[in-house]
Amino acid sequence: MEPYISFVVASRNDNHGEDMLRRMQLFVNGLLHQTRKFKLQAELIFVEWNPPKNKPLLHEVLPKPTANDVLTIRYIIVPEEIHHKYKTSDVIPLYQMIAKNVGIRRAKGQFILCTNIDLLFSDDLFKILSSHQLSAQCFYRANRCDIPATIEPGWSFDRQMDYAKQHIMRRFGMQYYYKNLADALPVFYKYPLLATVIDNLTGIKRRLFNKGNLEHIVRQLDVQACGDFTMMSKGAWLDIQGYLELDMYSIHIDSLGIYAAAALGYQQVVFPPDACTYHIDHKNGWESMTPVEKIKFVEQRPGLGYDIMYDTSRYLIKNKLRYNLNKPDWGYEGYDFKEIDY
Repeated sequence: MEPYISFVVASRNDNHGEDMLRRMQLFVNGLLHQTRKFKLQAELIFVEWNPPKNKPLLHEVLPKPTANDVLTIRYIIVPEEIHHKYKTSDVIPLYQMIAKNVGIRRAKGQFILCTNIDLLFSDDLFKILSSHQLSAQCFYRANRCDIPATIEPGWSFDRQMDYAKQHIMRRFGMQYYYKNLADALPVFYKYPLLATVIDNLTGIKRRLFNKGNLEHIVRQLDVQACGDFTMMSKGAWLDIQGYLELDMYSIHIDSLGIYAAAALGYQQVVFPPDACTYHIDHKNGWESMTPVEKIKFVEQRPGLGYDIMYDTSRYLIKNKLRYNLNKPDWGYEGYDFKEIDY
């Protein structure tokens, strides 16, 4: 049976972000458990980009499906000779979005969820994924909730879920209940009655005065931590030509994927707050850095700035365009990479 959803991630066994192997083990075990629990036919595609020569390959160290599992796992190996074609290859060991394009091109699922390897998914989110109610005309977003790294692989999955729910450190993403308050002050969300009143007034203003307003349309798009959860049909991913394959650090490239989908008329769906992902915190993560640390980080690894991202979003959506920057064989279509399947 063909999978309903393909989970696509990119990684390598180099401990990037600290304690990476443990976080990947949590991620894989969580998917194995929930696909069994909710009977979701799915595949997990690991695009193993530029694997280190002195470390085992990921399939050798990560959990494997058993006879009782409904999740298949595919490891696609992108060798170092591909990696070293890029100018910044010496300072960026993993081109995350180009790697995910490799997975998108080869995914067998009706829907493709591009996500990351240090996440757990809430049961509320998995109920939605397994309901088979997704639309090919939409793209889907879920909030990301950061949790402490002290969560343990040895705990039962129910204990892990309880821990995650009770230890949310930060939340990223649009507030599902107040769709008109995309750019509101966070304090509004602490007072539901106030937020509801202001949200309704904002909605009335939008309908009367801002209908079709480009600025409002762009602000309603949920790009916070969208690299952790962006899902749409495979046809939609092919329509937007995947992620931009840029020879630079991946910052904001995930957001450009959201803008590309909106520009072609795909409708955004933001899942409710409890239907979220739980991101295992690590101090080298982007959101854990201070602004000064981010300056030094980007100095070493060039990336897109906010100004280009926002200007591009408005240009693309206003003119209903594709980027048309990727080559026709983006995602290395037709390239025969080594693949190990379970």
